[in-house]
Amino acid sequence: MTAATSLLRTAGFASLYLVATWLGRQTIMDGTNLSLVWPAAGVSAVWFLVQYRSRWRACDALALAAVTFGVNTATGAPPVLALMYVVANLAQAALFAYLFRRWLPHLWGGGGDQPLARLAELWRLIGSAFLASAAGALIGPTAGWVVNGAYSWPATAVWQTRNTVSILLIGAVGLRVGHMLHRMRAEPATGLRAQVRNRLATLTWQRACEYVAVVVASSFTYFIAFGADHGLPLAFPLLTMTVWAALRLRTGFVVLHDLVFGCVAVLYTLHGDGPFAHVGDNAGRALIAQAFVGMVAVVGLSLALSRDERARLLADLRASERAAADQAATLTTIVDGMAEGLAVLDEQGRLILRNPAGARLMGGVVSTTGHLADSAFYGLFHPDGTPIDAADLPFRRSLLTGEPHGMDIVVRNAQVPDGRVLHVTATRLPHLIDGRACALTIFSDVTAERRHRDELASFAGVVAHDLLNPLATVEGWSDAVLVALEDAPRHPAVDDAVDGLQRVRRAGVRMRNLINDLLAYTTARDAALAPADVALGPLVSEIVAARADQAESTGGPVPRFHVEELPSVYADPVLIRQVLDNLISNAIKYVAPGVTPELMISAADAGGDYVEVRVVDNGIGIPAGQHGRVFDNFHRAHRTSGYVGTGLGLGICRRIVERHGGTILAEPGPGGRGTCIRFTVPASVVVPRRAASPGSGLR
Repeated sequence: MTAATSLLRTAGFASLYLVATWLGRQTIMDGTNLSLVWPAAGVSAVWFLVQYRSRWRACDALALAAVTFGVNTATGAPPVLALMYVVANLAQAALFAYLFRRWLPHLWGGGGDQPLARLAELWRLIGSAFLASAAGALIGPTAGWVVNGAYSWPATAVWQTRNTVSILLIGAVGLRVGHMLHRMRAEPATGLRAQVRNRLATLTWQRACEYVAVVVASSFTYFIAFGADHGLPLAFPLLTMTVWAALRLRTGFVVLHDLVFGCVAVLYTLHGDGPFAHVGDNAGRALIAQAFVGMVAVVGLSLALSRDERARLLADLRASERAAADQAATLTTIVDGMAEGLAVLDEQGRLILRNPAGARLMGGVVSTTGHLADSAFYGLFHPDGTPIDAADLPFRRSLLTGEPHGMDIVVRNAQVPDGRVLHVTATRLPHLIDGRACALTIFSDVTAERRHRDELASFAGVVAHDLLNPLATVEGWSDAVLVALEDAPRHPAVDDAVDGLQRVRRAGVRMRNLINDLLAYTTARDAALAPADVALGPLVSEIVAARADQAESTGGPVPRFHVEELPSVYADPVLIRQVLDNLISNAIKYVAPGVTPELMISAADAGGDYVEVRVVDNGIGIPAGQHGRVFDNFHRAHRTSGYVGTGLGLGICRRIVERHGGTILAEPGPGGRGTCIRFTVPASVVVPRRAASPGSGLR
């Protein structure tokens, strides 16, 4: 805000405040020098709200002080009393601005850009007005006591009531006008003229007649209640006009209606007309009249804002219903158009949702009862050909454990005689449906993929096995020739032949290791699991002893092992031994020259009926960025460092661990030295005994 804009606003509000102060001083109570009506309170409240963030707000305080002091002294107030009124009005306006911005920061005037539109906001506005008026009432009537020598409780009540009502009515009008001007600046297309045109375009002649009827009826009833000389207390019917306007017409009109006819009631009373004019003293008369105006304002605004809030909630509800219906239609189209089957089932096997692809993948065999039938009805088998038990279905395992569960299922029935392999995954839904836990099941046709993979695996296994025979021949004849050359006379040609044969022999060893790893990988991936309870302690002790014996026989440094107490796990004994043997072998192999290998082997509860096993070493570690890639097939992190390997060892470990439903990862060891390999395996038979193993199963 520029200085010119701020000072221009100061001048404008000071002019309004001058007029309001002069009008209020025309209603001075007899003998108290206290005004019965004080519209300046509402003007100052809006003034300080608008100028709250201005860097020149000191000018606003000076202007308010000057106007208050000048008008009060000019209308007969002693200078000391006028100064106290300055302090009271400054404290009142400043406190209202502070409370309003603190309690209603989202409204225009409080720092936001929203209009006064909710019932809760009205109560906060009333609270701000009441507390600000109370601050002024503590100062103003006290000043009268200092000047007059007597404290007037009626004067305090009048100050509190008149200022609260003034801030409420004039403040409500100021907030709506200010918000309208703000929208005119922010959205020129929806400025005042455009808003007027839109309102007139939507205004029906019936509603226009109703506006006119409210104004005419209110004018007539207020004249009867206050202007006619009948001596009857007929103020109570006036609330009917307020309720009518609040329930039927716009909130802006209700605010103006309350302000205009409230002023009419006060003016009639001050003139000595109406039911409140019969009160004996001026203080009581003003107090009752303004309390009536305040009650009318509160009732009107409460009803209007409640109606608006209810209308907004209903509109939001209808919009939400339309959005939900559109979203449901979109999701239905997507689900029905999916190539993958989808089903939502509860714990009793009730089908909550099923798409057409699900029935198609089952060969068109569907249950007509609304519940999942038994496995024999659909022709469901494990990949090894054994029937699937109902408890082994993925959705039941997911509902039981709360974890996602997946497996391959073979469908073989009259409609699919050759069999179809489906990969099925189930996930427990986070919310209940009709009070029951449900699982989302997705199944896709992987028949071609599994056949292709099985063919490749079979081909690799056959090739690897068949290569061992010629390799054995090459190694055998190489050894025989080397033995024969040991007795030959030394000659450069003989030395070259021996060197070449040794190279052939080393190449044969590398090739045998590669073939063995390929066979091990094929076994780890495709062989049927035979899980059982395996005590890790004796198994690790056996592997550790073998590695120590091997080191002693080759003359290398004997590794140091620190093995903690290890639990039992539920896994395939052969495959879990292969995992531990590979990890311990790697930890011993990948150490710096001259360093004695040192390994720490421990286990801990991983939750969910799983055990986490850790193998920590003091080796050369894994280069940054490769901790996840070391489990890829044929990936070697130290390819150029002279360490022998095929890059399949950790890939075999990952495949075995995953087939057991666990996970494996590598990370730097303690202090960033060495490597820590962690993997999880089932800890008890609570975990499903049938692994989600792929395989052929098509016979």
